[in-house]
Amino acid sequence: MLRKVILSILGLALVVGSIFVANTLIKNKNKPKPVASKVVKTVFVDTVHNATIPIVITANGNTVAKRRVEIYSEVQGVFKPTGKLFKAGQSYRKGERLIHIDASEYYASVQSAKSNLYNDIAAIMPDLRLDFPEIYPKWENYLSSFDLEAATPKLPEITSNKENYFITGRGIVSSYYNVKNLEQRLSKYYINAPFSGVLTEALVTEGTLVRNGQKLGEFIDTSEYEIEVAITKSYAPFIKVGEEVVLSDLNGTSTYTGMVSRVNGSIDLTTQTITAFINVKHPDIKEGMYLKADLNARDEPNAVEIDRMLLSEDNTIFAVRDSVLESISVKPVFFSDKKVILKDVKDGTVILKKPVPGAYSGMLVKPYLDTQAQ
Repeated sequence: MLRKVILSILGLALVVGSIFVANTLIKNKNKPKPVASKVVKTVFVDTVHNATIPIVITANGNTVAKRRVEIYSEVQGVFKPTGKLFKAGQSYRKGERLIHIDASEYYASVQSAKSNLYNDIAAIMPDLRLDFPEIYPKWENYLSSFDLEAATPKLPEITSNKENYFITGRGIVSSYYNVKNLEQRLSKYYINAPFSGVLTEALVTEGTLVRNGQKLGEFIDTSEYEIEVAITKSYAPFIKVGEEVVLSDLNGTSTYTGMVSRVNGSIDLTTQTITAFINVKHPDIKEGMYLKADLNARDEPNAVEIDRMLLSEDNTIFAVRDSVLESISVKPVFFSDKKVILKDVKDGTVILKKPVPGAYSGMLVKPYLDTQAQ
């Protein structure tokens, strides 16, 4: 009997639960589906005002000293101290001694040759007094001014054939030029700074045995530098010698003013670019600095400049008309790193100022300026 009662209760509960579930399903079926709200993106816009846009060509390059000297030895000997250490970074004034190679042995041979020349001239003086009294005074003055410790003075001017035969026949002229040749060789034991600058490379030190033809170092002028930049050949006619150029470092924290000094007359066959050289003077510039150069190529009339990201691959941009995007064709005339200069865009056209992800023609948008007005 108890079993029948329990089964009856369970059956009744099952029927009531089924009715409840059925009513719930019927209510959900008749309930209207929620309508997704249409999202309208807010966009930044700008109005086109065509004007004359200067085309600025950007190029990069490293600074190189305009004047540099590679120092080589033409003689052999021991490198002697000069008063300054021959080290990279050492500065020298124009004319200051850079290199001093021991020339004591060679100097003695030069003095010997000069002494022989002096003796040869002294030996002909009695004959000059008797045979050529008119030229005797000038040779006597030359002999009296002859100083073995100084550079050999130039021989007196020979004014007649007889004098020429007599002087040449005694070997005076050949002895003189032999001495001058030795003196010229002696000067190569001393190397002076050709201009004020800094030693950037030193390959020898005091006490080193220097050999003939050995490279000793490198010396540069730190007052003026040069930058070599490559320019697209289409803009070569617009690069003029003497034109000012704005230079800046990679961080944009320092700017310098340069000038186009030379433009190569040939085009690189591989890159189809032409090389321009820019001079720059500034105490803060060092050799090897990487600088960006902005060269004014020409002015483009009736054009507008926008962000490169706004231009599509098929040369179209998005304009906004009645809160709807539409694609319009344009004519790009110049590309820079971040900007592009366009033609064929009508004045007053409202275009996107910043890219919109997923933008397409017919897309409903809300200009930012309209939102501000409300």
